[in-house]
Amino acid sequence: MLDERGRQLWTYEEPLRFFGVDIGRIMTVVRLSSGGLFVQSPAELTVELREALDELGAVRFVAPASKLHGHLYMEQYRAAYPRAELLAAPGLDVRRADLTFDHLLGDTPDPRWATDIDQVAILGHRWLTEIAYCHRHSGTVVLGDVGFHVDETSPLQTRLLARALGVYERVAPPIEYRLTVTNESTFRRSIRDVLAWDFDRVIPGHGEIVETGGKAAVIDGFDWVL
Repeated sequence: MLDERGRQLWTYEEPLRFFGVDIGRIMTVVRLSSGGLFVQSPAELTVELREALDELGAVRFVAPASKLHGHLYMEQYRAAYPRAELLAAPGLDVRRADLTFDHLLGDTPDPRWATDIDQVAILGHRWLTEIAYCHRHSGTVVLGDVGFHVDETSPLQTRLLARALGVYERVAPPIEYRLTVTNESTFRRSIRDVLAWDFDRVIPGHGEIVETGGKAAVIDGFDWVL
């Protein structure tokens, strides 16, 4: 149900269709030093997934990547874990007016998870600000739509779509995202902030996890702006 990826780090993958093709999406779970769980990009909270989470600890924080990525099931976590805090990426509090958020995410991690997780707001896009995360103890960067990664293990249709979008065997955003970056220098600075972290693994929003060589993969995938 949950795949252990590193020290105090797990992932869960579920289907997601994009342009009619399954590209999947990845939820990341971190057990904080406090013992609570930080859930990024929450998946549908099935009975089985809830049982698996409860075995790890108490869900304390539920975070998206952006106002588009990783928020669809937050209401399920609010209902199941009344003590958990819902975190909003920039603009999500407006998009999800049906939810009450406890914290607005930005460039600086909250002290309650800062020991374990760092974060950067990726700025410079016309209408989307994404929060990238770094789990310090396992050397893992966690991305959303700014980081697709489809490789040869994916189905043929997915590989063909990835080639068209410019994300086949690259950790990169799709071409339509790149074309709507309006402040390239700001965007470049954000990506350099990500690269300043000490990491080897990359968990993309969609596609396959890069278990090792992640920093080089990010440099290659963002060569168009670096």
